[in-house]
Amino acid sequence: MFSRLNGQGLTLAVTLAATCMVGGDAVASTINQNTSWTINRTGATGTYRVVSYGDSIFAGYNGSLFSVAKRAAPLVEGEYLGKTLNANVEVVRRTKSGAKADDIYNNKIIAERSYMQATNTRVVSFEMCGNDYLQARSAFTDQTGTCSYAGMDTALANCTSYTEKAMQAINTYATTAKAKVVMNIYYPGYNADNVLTNCTDSTTGTKINKRAKFLPYLAKSNWRTCNLAEKYGFKCADSFAEFMAADYDSNGDGQIDADSIRYRSGETEADYVTRITSTYAGLLRDSNTHLANASTSVDYLQSDDTHPTYYLGTIGTGSGSGTADFADTAVVGGKNTSWDKTGHERAGWSLSTYNPTTP
Repeated sequence: MFSRLNGQGLTLAVTLAATCMVGGDAVASTINQNTSWTINRTGATGTYRVVSYGDSIFAGYNGSLFSVAKRAAPLVEGEYLGKTLNANVEVVRRTKSGAKADDIYNNKIIAERSYMQATNTRVVSFEMCGNDYLQARSAFTDQTGTCSYAGMDTALANCTSYTEKAMQAINTYATTAKAKVVMNIYYPGYNADNVLTNCTDSTTGTKINKRAKFLPYLAKSNWRTCNLAEKYGFKCADSFAEFMAADYDSNGDGQIDADSIRYRSGETEADYVTRITSTYAGLLRDSNTHLANASTSVDYLQSDDTHPTYYLGTIGTGSGSGTADFADTAVVGGKNTSWDKTGHERAGWSLSTYNPTTP
């Protein structure tokens, strides 16, 4: 019922693809995967645009060069917007699988800014740092001798810098957008990273747990992304919270686990990092076994352990159109009947919570 990485994907992923880890190694090659899909509604009052910039996550990467998930997060977001506005919605994905933050900023957000400059643009969203961290983690995994953390330091610095630059650019160019949203990063390979490194720490002289070293970097990055969003008038879709903790109160503290690890406005970076890596570290779960409730788990990652799972099928890169996949009657309380069943549905719903309510 739910689409997964298809059989041809493994070979293509090894050679060309994307924000992916195959056999533990991040692949550095890049490929543009751009789509434009218009969701048509009977009796629509107008046509508005959602523009999304990013890497293979927003692309809807599924292991193929020639097709992507139709219902990647931006399209899910757009379908919700169409219902809210009673309008046709053109979802424009300008994405480059395998690209790092600087590449997305320079060659997508800046070079392809005309897409968000259209007067009917109402939502602009972006994500951009996954490959910076995947490549830094891969290089760190391959280290022997004394561990160097310089690669991860660089990934964090570049992510912070280009996320801010992206927000500044979008504020400059997307003058008709009523909602601007950035999505932070979940932790792919959370369970797989629970191993010792091949290198040794220079202070202790011992091997360290790879996940324990990497998690604080990701926490700092996610805090900075959401904090910058507040500074520049963006909303922050917290995919780390949506993917990495259960949708019920597993520890009996009176709070849903996902909310326990969610970004909190006004909290310092240090306090957020402590909350993620220590206070509520026991609530974190690998996204392959996301708990919808105490007895039901759903798989939010494809078999590459990196890219979100998706509902329904694929589309080719290019343009197309069609009606909404979910009838209005299947959307209750702002959630369709599959909102928490796949990674892209969950991410798209999270983005949609910041959609404008009027054109």
